[in-house]
Amino acid sequence: MTNEHTTLDALAVFSHPDDAELTAGGTLLKLKHLGYRTGVLDVTRGEMGTRGTVEQRAEEAREAARILRLDARLNLEQPDGHVLVTDEARSALVRVLRQTRPRVLFTSHWDDPHPDHAATARLVREAARLASMRRYDEGAGLAQIPMPMIAHAVHSRLVAPSFVVDVSDFLEGKMNAIRAHASQFFREGAAEPETRISARDFLTQLEFRARYHGSLINAAAGEAFYVREALNVEDPVALLTRPMNIYS
Repeated sequence: MTNEHTTLDALAVFSHPDDAELTAGGTLLKLKHLGYRTGVLDVTRGEMGTRGTVEQRAEEAREAARILRLDARLNLEQPDGHVLVTDEARSALVRVLRQTRPRVLFTSHWDDPHPDHAATARLVREAARLASMRRYDEGAGLAQIPMPMIAHAVHSRLVAPSFVVDVSDFLEGKMNAIRAHASQFFREGAAEPETRISARDFLTQLEFRARYHGSLINAAAGEAFYVREALNVEDPVALLTRPMNIYS
């Protein structure tokens, strides 16, 4: 599950271990169910986290990867709390993209309030473009790739989703993958300081968010994404007549 040479259909690139599960876990499970090859690239090891050690978090990430049935889970080993769009970081990500050759990337939104998340979104966009340029980082000996399509996770009500993935059948698996990161979430009697995500009701709120996004498409649960590029639609009638909630 750590093989960077595994060719993937979809790669989720997020800042910290557990971010991919929190944001796109249901989508990754659904894609695997549909027969696609999936992976997660954690940009950092989460070493700045208030709770849990680097070793704990690595083990939790492996367990979550098992639950999500990932074909690869990798780590870019950028400094937690200091994710920056540097040439070094771009080159490192370009090499992962050229090795795994994903067709679709999932990542955070550039307007995310967490600096690491916002920087990761910009890093992904720049590296995806550079990975398609033959002469960029030629010395690494890796072939250029077609630029993947990028889908940014939607959390803010100020960003209208381009699409919502129906994850109704995969919400339980998503929540199980999240709970695999046990050091980060509520535990009765835990000695570590409480954080926003370790609050007792955080996971319940997360499930409510999935229910809300699902309600936008008349589904029990959903995950919302925004794409900046125009979508190429083969059959607009089939697309526009899928069941959804429309409020006048």
